[in-house]
Amino acid sequence: MEKESLEKLQIKKGEYIKSNQRNKKFLLFSIFLLLLLAVIIRLFYNKPLKVEVITVNDLYPYQNITILNASGYVVADRKSAVGAKITGRLIKVNVEEGMRVKKNDIVAELENEDLKASYQQLLANVMASKENINFAKAELEEAKKNFERVKILFERGFATQSELDIAESRYKKAIAMVNSSEANYIAAKAGVKSVEVQLEYTKLRAPFDGIILTKDADVGDIITPLGSAANAKAAVITMADLNSLYVEADVSEVYLDKIRKNQNCVITFDAIPNKVFEGYVHMILPTVDRTKSSVTVKIKFFEKSDQILPDMSAKISFLERPLKKDEKSRRLIINSSHTRIEGDKYIVFVLNKDRAEKRVLKIEKEEKGFLYVLDGIRAGEKIITHPLDKLQDKTKVRVEAK
Repeated sequence: MEKESLEKLQIKKGEYIKSNQRNKKFLLFSIFLLLLLAVIIRLFYNKPLKVEVITVNDLYPYQNITILNASGYVVADRKSAVGAKITGRLIKVNVEEGMRVKKNDIVAELENEDLKASYQQLLANVMASKENINFAKAELEEAKKNFERVKILFERGFATQSELDIAESRYKKAIAMVNSSEANYIAAKAGVKSVEVQLEYTKLRAPFDGIILTKDADVGDIITPLGSAANAKAAVITMADLNSLYVEADVSEVYLDKIRKNQNCVITFDAIPNKVFEGYVHMILPTVDRTKSSVTVKIKFFEKSDQILPDMSAKISFLERPLKKDEKSRRLIINSSHTRIEGDKYIVFVLNKDRAEKRVLKIEKEEKGFLYVLDGIRAGEKIITHPLDKLQDKTKVRVEAK
């Protein structure tokens, strides 16, 4: 009986090994569960906060007082296609595109050798006419003296009536010869003047100070006043007066109540970045384009610039008031709704890789819900705009794709 009891108390070797293996599996499973729970908790508490961001840029303050935007082109009020008054072959072009010329500068010349020959011939005729006048005057002087001498002899009875008549007739002919010679001289000078005018027509001059826009003819081309002949050109160059430039913009008739004459404007050009030009509404044309339902508005510049050229595309901002002195340069401006106020300080959160970086702003002024920033952020940085109430310094964030 005791033997059986002892045998029951005895632990068999196989059963011990199986029990040990079960304990190890349970332990490993428990450890795995704990690690998994730790990872889940870590992931839950370190989950990045979804945020929205914008890029901070330098802006012009005038954008806050702009009531209407439009686009247009630079137009020259004085623009000329310089041609010839006579027909001739072009032998010289003295200018190139982009050159600046003064009024009366010779920009091109036509062939004029035949006119020069005629001019020399007429000059000779003038000289001959002048000598004929001298000859006629000498003849008149001699005829006058002879007439006076014969007249005295006739009064004393030493000359006949026939001799007196002949002397008088010669005297009158001499007077007529002088008058005729003087008339011929005047006619010869008029002929010279006419050829001088014709010669001047062969020299094409700039009608005003300006810049050469295009060269429309080359040496050898036939230039005619109307350009109607085959292969003939009417204009040699096209030029514009840079002092007469203005911007022509089309404004929808719906927004006509937003513009008025002499209204201040800001004009910008893609070709001239980082620079603004001030102007004013010079004229609103009193007609509407049916096809575009728009009205043409002419904007003139307050100050001229050599950088502005005809046909440049322009952007016009119509302002509600004139610009102030401190509104003519770029400033760092942000919406006040993109900041958080802590005490008397404006706070922004800058996106720094995958973290929110807390910054304190130095503000110059606040105007119409916009902050003029002096320090704290730089142009090109991204600031977080939402949700600001959940952010802290170094908060892990993820930009929400839109």
